[in-house]
Amino acid sequence: MSITTSNPFKGAGSNLTGAVVDMQPVTPSDGSIFADGVVAIGLYVTVGGAVKFKTARGEDRTVTVPDNFYLICSCQQVFATGTAATGIHALVS
Repeated sequence: MSITTSNPFKGAGSNLTGAVVDMQPVTPSDGSIFADGVVAIGLYVTVGGAVKFKTARGEDRTVTVPDNFYLICSCQQVFATGTAATGIHALVS
């Protein structure tokens, strides 16, 4: 029997644990992406409501979340228009 030893994580990036190393406050904006080109692995929302965001792949999405919710979807922008939730933080790995 032969065992394949290819690396399934090759090219996936330096942090494969998915651990959050920082939380950055987010000010929703229709005109700009996160500072320094940050792509968050998700968002933490303190006060629930609608959250409109742009995914890491460039797709616009809107979801409604409850208070104290972890939204696990990579994103690069949270829009002001369409976002009612407050206390939003980007989860950065």
